[in-house]
Amino acid sequence: MNFKSIFKIEMMLIFISTISFAQNPLIQDQYTADPSARVFGDRVYVFPSHDILATEGKGRKDWFCMEDYHVFSSANLTDWTDHGMIVQQNKVPWVKPDSYSMWAPDCIERNGKYYFYFPSTPKDTINYKKGFTVGVAIADKPEGPYIPEPNPIKGIRGIDPNVFIDKDNQAYLYWSSGNVFVAKLKENMTELDSEVKTIENLPTKGLKEGPYLFERNGIYYLTYPHVENKIERLEYATADNPLGPFKVAGVIMDESPTGCWTNHQSIIEFKKEWYLFYHHNDLSPQFDKARSIRADYLHFNPDGSIQKVIPTLRGVGITMATDQIQIDRYSKMSDKGISNSFLDSSNSFMGWKTTFNQANSWMQYNTVDFGYKKLKSVSIKAFSEKGGAIQIRTKGIDGSVIAEVTVPKNSKWVEVKSPLLKFDSGIQNLFVVSKEDNQVEIDWIKFQ
Repeated sequence: MNFKSIFKIEMMLIFISTISFAQNPLIQDQYTADPSARVFGDRVYVFPSHDILATEGKGRKDWFCMEDYHVFSSANLTDWTDHGMIVQQNKVPWVKPDSYSMWAPDCIERNGKYYFYFPSTPKDTINYKKGFTVGVAIADKPEGPYIPEPNPIKGIRGIDPNVFIDKDNQAYLYWSSGNVFVAKLKENMTELDSEVKTIENLPTKGLKEGPYLFERNGIYYLTYPHVENKIERLEYATADNPLGPFKVAGVIMDESPTGCWTNHQSIIEFKKEWYLFYHHNDLSPQFDKARSIRADYLHFNPDGSIQKVIPTLRGVGITMATDQIQIDRYSKMSDKGISNSFLDSSNSFMGWKTTFNQANSWMQYNTVDFGYKKLKSVSIKAFSEKGGAIQIRTKGIDGSVIAEVTVPKNSKWVEVKSPLLKFDSGIQNLFVVSKEDNQVEIDWIKFQ
């Protein structure tokens, strides 16, 4: 093996990392937004935009700042692999290198090639005047490497490209700029093959952007964020073909209860389940231009209409009992005596903790796989100035006590290990219950 080959392998190992998060947000070591989820083979690939914080000379203060794209993939929606950077603004020939405007992208496979569509600000201000256009980068594998085309796609002024290939193999490209637009794509996937059409019959009041089209049982669903009031909610319209006419059908997800101004969606079917991917500002609650991608289950009514999705922290995927279980990404919790907060308010990427300060307060965390090989103990990373006791239950809040852990009085975080009193195999919902009024903080629990 020559030096160049060794160097390439070493660089791949540096930039590819696997992280286990079976809860929302899906990625917790960097900001991610605008998730375009795709099923390629037996894996889900997510192509998000990549928020960073603007600094002096790097982007516009207090605004969206994005200079590159990563791609993430998972075979189980729990263990996510970061395949590293795939496109960077100063490596795309047509992009203004200091624009920091690599906004919502999309990707699709055709004839063994992967076509990655992305918007940005062009260098050519004569032909494009102002605003955004859309380019494409091409790869042989979904994780790249991607080679950007030297020029953007002619005829597009706007953002948020979304590509769809119908059953007859005709490809369509959707994008937004005040309205939602669509045009056919040529077989080469890099040129428009029709006049640009404005999608009609969508709401006329309030911003519309981020189109994402999918088909199910002969119904074409055009989904999009829309500002009906003050911030975006996710809506959809339906038609019997990709060009419409579309009819507004309902709301997929209501506005953020905490005020995150944007949302952006994609919808996929994977292993006979449907999922909604979207974003929220979990890791940056005081600044909604630094967002994080999420996923929740999506369900249809018998008539094909979409049931409204209520966002969760637990998200999707199965957590292995032998992994660190972040109970702060809970399914349910008691009304009193419990709260969540960042482990370190100065570094949100360190994650969250759960604080119990009342006897019988509880946290529920669903869908934990204990397998069938008997586990013998549980470890908890905890902190308590006065000491406390925690019970872990399955089969309901009043169900089986499988462990009781005494957290010692301490001035720092400690890992406490206790034997299991009972072993329940298979998939279980966990209930973590405080037995005392003394305050106990928990980072994670893990079974061995």
